[in-house]
Amino acid sequence: MSAIPVSVDPLGEALHVLRMSGGFYSRCAFSAPWGLVLPPFPGSMMFHVITSGHCWLEAEGREPQLLTSGDLALVPHGEGHRLVSEPGQPGTGLFDAPRDLVSELYEIIRLDGGGVPTSLICGTVTFDHPASRQLIALLPRVIHVQSSDSPQSEWIQSTQRLMAAEARQLRPGGETVITRLADILVIQAIRAWIDADPAAQSGWLGALKDRQIGHALTLIHRNPTDTWTVARLADECAMSRSAFAARFTQLVGETPIRYLTRWRMQVALDLLRDEDATVGELALRLGYQSEAAFSRAFKRAIGVSPGAARSQRHGSTNESKNSSGPIVDFPSLQSTT
Repeated sequence: MSAIPVSVDPLGEALHVLRMSGGFYSRCAFSAPWGLVLPPFPGSMMFHVITSGHCWLEAEGREPQLLTSGDLALVPHGEGHRLVSEPGQPGTGLFDAPRDLVSELYEIIRLDGGGVPTSLICGTVTFDHPASRQLIALLPRVIHVQSSDSPQSEWIQSTQRLMAAEARQLRPGGETVITRLADILVIQAIRAWIDADPAAQSGWLGALKDRQIGHALTLIHRNPTDTWTVARLADECAMSRSAFAARFTQLVGETPIRYLTRWRMQVALDLLRDEDATVGELALRLGYQSEAAFSRAFKRAIGVSPGAARSQRHGSTNESKNSSGPIVDFPSLQSTT
């Protein structure tokens, strides 16, 4: 029993794969009274950076939250919500608001009530990597990072000021700068939640922080096609087989083999979408001796057959070009136990 290194920071590695894609960004120039109604975007995360002024975020089942200059709000699960100058203010639907399309990924939205101005940068992004979706599934409905209270307040405020400056005078390449800064702020907000919220200290996130079980998760995430067994993973973690299995199940909420299988199926789902691999090719790549065995495991983990998953993904891609979000929302790796 002499293994471990690979990653001294499994949680940091999980954050590293938070690669955002499919993003659309807006600079919002509003003056009171105003309200903006955002529809649901299933499978996406929405965020709002207040660059000047203030507004309120209203979401069903929650008290209105005041957002002031320098604050950042995430709506991780793409739920519909409202941004308003004052609580209860009527709102304009997102797609009905006047806008200037700057590029395919960036626009300026204006609502002019003639009163106190507020400016925001808002975005909608998706996450491709299975570890990203696993992490996003654990986040609360809303994350509010107040710049004045954050340990990284100076860093967040300087990033926000740079973003605001780029938004005011969109120079060549400015939209790229804004989108990159926004992505960084999203990751910072998630890090702030992980540091502050007790809910982030247990379950999958807590397991990532455990030196031995976090190491095992990293091995699975990096090399899902390897012929992992409980005994081999235990050996890599310098633990006995029984102690490893018990600790993994306690922290993660499911057995190592069940987690490995579902992780592989999430990888398979991505390959079906991105590479149009055949079911037989995926079965071989992921270590299954037959296409039928792979298909059964896939359906148990994802809920549909590989063929149906491919059809739904392709239909979602085609239809979402004319809609506000994905048609199909596939399950995450969040444990069901």
